[in-house]
Amino acid sequence: MRLLPLIAATFFMVSGGPYGIEDILDAGYLKGLIILVALPFLWSLPTALMIGELASALPEEGGFYVWVRRALGPFWGYQEAWLSLTASVFDMAIYPTLFVLYLSRLFPAWTAGWHGAAWELGVIALCCAWNLLGAPAVGEGSMGLFVLLLSPFAVLIAVAIWHGAHLPVHASWTQSGETGGLTTAILVAMWNYMGWDNASTVAREVDDPRRNYPRAMLWSTAVVTVSYVIPLAAMAWAGIPTGQFSTGSWADIARTLVGPWLGVAIVVGGTLTAVGMFNALTMSYARLPMVLAEDRMLPAVLARRNRRGVPWVAVLVCAGAWAVALRFSFERLISLDLILYGASLILEFVALVVLRLREPKLERRFRAGGFATVCVIGTVPTLLIVYAAVASRHERMGSMPALLLGALIAGCGPLFFLLSKTMGQRRDAVTSNGN
Repeated sequence: MRLLPLIAATFFMVSGGPYGIEDILDAGYLKGLIILVALPFLWSLPTALMIGELASALPEEGGFYVWVRRALGPFWGYQEAWLSLTASVFDMAIYPTLFVLYLSRLFPAWTAGWHGAAWELGVIALCCAWNLLGAPAVGEGSMGLFVLLLSPFAVLIAVAIWHGAHLPVHASWTQSGETGGLTTAILVAMWNYMGWDNASTVAREVDDPRRNYPRAMLWSTAVVTVSYVIPLAAMAWAGIPTGQFSTGSWADIARTLVGPWLGVAIVVGGTLTAVGMFNALTMSYARLPMVLAEDRMLPAVLARRNRRGVPWVAVLVCAGAWAVALRFSFERLISLDLILYGASLILEFVALVVLRLREPKLERRFRAGGFATVCVIGTVPTLLIVYAAVASRHERMGSMPALLLGALIAGCGPLFFLLSKTMGQRRDAVTSNGN
């Protein structure tokens, strides 16, 4: 992948456009927009700088797993991969769910009953097939999806600005949100701004990764922020009440402001963004079990590639795991996803500092700053992760609190490391005896 396809793929790994940010308006327009403008500086930019340095220094397939393993050793490298893969089970279930939510806005009968589950499984199957064509196909496809899904919003924004210009007052800016809506808004915004490190796992398939990764991180941060802030600001200017917003409501607003045809276009864009995000993240996550298999920490079959270099067995195994979590609600998925992903992100910030200490002469074409900067760069993201965990303590996954379930899943990492290490040693022993 060249720079533009990498930016487009990163855009889908992190964002996918305004779809999914509707619940931010539980806090009201003004607070919601302040959160969307502040988080790129407090959450996204430190992460992008960290990833830019580590990806330029160690452009290896497996990305963040390789960084943590090199800095902290095999045990912590495995924990990084474990947290990321278990987070992916809940993260990846969100996008087929969004696909069905948007499709139901246009064709409710198509998603009723078992049809909704069939559509979700169809999204998984489509993206698996797409990924088997190789990383360049995913990157180039992301560019096309980027244009298609944002085109209806360009029209909606233009009409909203024209409509707002004819209003006598703009009271929507000062509308208060719901009680407790601020916490929901922050959690949803954090989820919509996370995932920058996912692009690092396909480093061998990126053109000049030492140069292009830092550039892609910074450009993607700007593009994602603009794709969130401008549409919501336009809706506030047009006087759209915050009460009209819920997950999937962009289509209703487009029909109200412009007409049925734009509502249909927004729905189609919503389904495209779900496919684009699932597709790009499949490319990213599937490389983790492949690299673990190459390190003899998982069965060797997961390292098998097709003629395009795609780990096809890993793609299919991951897809099966992702299908398991399809029936959880959107909010519950976000809570657990943030807990597990946040823990893996903290390890990456630690790896950044440790590598500066242990390998000061490591070639770094991009630096996140001086040593003092890299020591503190992860402070605010870490505090936000702790806040998200505490705020999610009342969320439940079935009969169990989401925070407790997240802790139990993370706690299984060391056990699976010992199991994987033992199986790898036995496989090595069998191979040695065979020789």
